[in-house]
Amino acid sequence: MTTAEQLDDRYGRTRTRRGPWIIVIAIAALLVGAFGWMIVTSQMNAVDSDDLGFDLVDEHSVTVRFQITGVQGKDVACVVEALDEEFGVVGWKVVEIPAGDTHSQALSATVPTVSAATTGLVNSCWVA
Repeated sequence: MTTAEQLDDRYGRTRTRRGPWIIVIAIAALLVGAFGWMIVTSQMNAVDSDDLGFDLVDEHSVTVRFQITGVQGKDVACVVEALDEEFGVVGWKVVEIPAGDTHSQALSATVPTVSAATTGLVNSCWVA
């Protein structure tokens, strides 16, 4: 036994292998990077909508004014709904919005209804 081995035995030192640790750290870094990229790409395609108001045209239609933000240069689709006084859906329409040059667009849509509506709103929007 050499002097170095005797000292290692006496003081409890062992030779550590760094290879497995480097592999574990590299895999962890790749997983963190992949998760971060998924978050970034999902936010790039996120569409926010804000209701600006509604007008009851007659008992068979309502006009909903809304604004979409977050998408530039991509087509968007939104579901616009008309609700009665018990918040039941009495009409809905998918509005397809062509790609625009601005970050935000103000729009309106007329929704046909089967009975009198008391309100109108945007249910959801997505990149088409």
